[in-house]
Amino acid sequence: MKTTHQFDTDAGHADIDLWLTFYDEIIDATQLAGLRRFLTRAERRQETRYHLANDRKRYLVTRALVRTVLSRYAAVEPQAWQFATNRYGRPEIAATHCCATGLRFNLSHTRGLIVLGVTRRRALGVDVEHLGARTVSASLADRFFAPWEVAALANMPRATRMEGFFEYWTFKEAYVKARGMGLSIPFERFGFDFPDRRTVRFSVLPTLRDDADRWSFWQFRPTAEFVLAVCAERIGHAEPRIRVRRVGPAGTDEWPLPVLRSTVSCEVAIDVAHDGAAQRIA
Repeated sequence: MKTTHQFDTDAGHADIDLWLTFYDEIIDATQLAGLRRFLTRAERRQETRYHLANDRKRYLVTRALVRTVLSRYAAVEPQAWQFATNRYGRPEIAATHCCATGLRFNLSHTRGLIVLGVTRRRALGVDVEHLGARTVSASLADRFFAPWEVAALANMPRATRMEGFFEYWTFKEAYVKARGMGLSIPFERFGFDFPDRRTVRFSVLPTLRDDADRWSFWQFRPTAEFVLAVCAERIGHAEPRIRVRRVGPAGTDEWPLPVLRSTVSCEVAIDVAHDGAAQRIA
């Protein structure tokens, strides 16, 4: 992992970068130990509080990924980044980093995969779920889904209903995270429907005081096990260009990640960045 700054991402006003790490690929103990030099003392203490080895590993890689990736966008050493939270608990870059004004990020992780989204001067939310990591009941949809989402889910074949649930759920989580207001937003007051296999349509009730046209959505399947959704604020008339980077110890030279469905026609650039294992996560 590099400690020098690499301003090679050039995240502009109309760009969103997604950084994906399959952290189970990082198996070398020396490489994992090397990541700790990017963490603060408080983060290193927090790592030890996780009882399960998988949780400790995910936390370590997540914190190292956030710090090293952000250092590609601003002249801040990975160890020096400071973070704050808004009134709802959403992590943000501290205002003390003047050189990072307008830089925003959002993070999601599930069993086996970490996703970091980075952009400038736009609200952004990402959510990823592992289809086999947990089971959900119909009562969860009844509680958190809009009525039309509940009806659509009930009409799905039983064999695909779990996958359908997470396709809705990741969109809803990504929107809430982009708003930065957490569970203060009632999940049943906004929702999605799929007019066709490649399109998602977003609706929001007037009580939320939001404009559905303010947001763009995309959904991906990094592998058959994962569903990933992105919500981004629209700025002007330019359509955001999403660049996807896979960070890890090994991989192929080419890794296409087509958009499963979206609200807009967008360009997705694939850049598989295998920078020499966890020692160079970013």
